[in-house]
Amino acid sequence: MEMKNKPVYKLALSAIFVALATGLSFIKIWEMPLGGSITLLSMLPITMISIMLGLKWGIGSAFVYSLIQLMFGISEVLSWGLTPVMLVGTMLLDYILAFTVLGVAGAFVKKGYTGICAGVVLALGLRFLSHFLSGIIIFQKLDQFELFGTLFANRPYLYSFCYNGFYMIPEIIITTIAAVLLFRMSSVKKLMAQ
Repeated sequence: MEMKNKPVYKLALSAIFVALATGLSFIKIWEMPLGGSITLLSMLPITMISIMLGLKWGIGSAFVYSLIQLMFGISEVLSWGLTPVMLVGTMLLDYILAFTVLGVAGAFVKKGYTGICAGVVLALGLRFLSHFLSGIIIFQKLDQFELFGTLFANRPYLYSFCYNGFYMIPEIIITTIAAVLLFRMSSVKKLMAQ
């Protein structure tokens, strides 16, 4: 049996990559005023699990990562003064769903580098979609729109797209480039072959 197919190996590798992703999530290159940030490749380890071990392990690990992100972010979310329904919606859309979808990055791995790139873009694109939906469903009635002037007043779709795109589009580009470069390295190819 190949090392890669042993459950203990998969569990250990997943735990290491979730821990690495969590550590990288604290290295913020840019932080938005109302949540969201550009990090130092924090989503790359989670996408790598899916690419290397498959969707089952990728989605499972991404779900664990989402719970960790929620645990570290809940104090800020609680400080926003949301209603209970808004709070639950935020927890689901901005944490649980947004980070769990990173586990689909391995969906096209059989297509080689193009598939890796497409999978990473898909996973991060789904994360962006989750945040976008949160913005238009949960946050459209809050006074935070006034923070950016009247441009976004009564335009929740534009507001949510611009706000979430400001940090998610750079994350998508940076993470995709890093994944393609990383999976070209001989040491990573060896690790995938085990």
